[in-house]
Amino acid sequence: MGKGIYCLVLSGGGCSIRIGALGAQFFPEGYYVYAGSALGPGGLSARVGRHIRTAKSPCPKTHWHIDHLLHHSSFRLMAVYCAETEERLECRLARGIGGDGMVKFGCSDCGCASHLFFFPNYPGPEISRALRNVGLVWTERTL
Repeated sequence: MGKGIYCLVLSGGGCSIRIGALGAQFFPEGYYVYAGSALGPGGLSARVGRHIRTAKSPCPKTHWHIDHLLHHSSFRLMAVYCAETEERLECRLARGIGGDGMVKFGCSDCGCASHLFFFPNYPGPEISRALRNVGLVWTERTL
């Protein structure tokens, strides 16, 4: 895969987790969608591959906000949606996902309110709609 944007779908919650400078955050039980970009070296294969390895590894280092959820035993990485693009569309994708945003999660390098969104039910239709509205073709990988 080349460069692009992606969504991680996690299930779980019902717990509080300390998220770096954001401090302790409560995560209700349900589904979470994280919108990210992979525009650097290695593109989607490298970035999404790292997220998958982080979710499976017993105690890897945390680098991004999402690592705190991927490491936590209360969360499970369920699926990844990827769309190839060289354009910076991550923020547009995040704004289009909907759901309840976790304030300032995953967006310390932009002006968005959030890049992590909560849903009580599986958010596949919302992710597909957001990617379609951005004008991209995507693949979905269930884990």
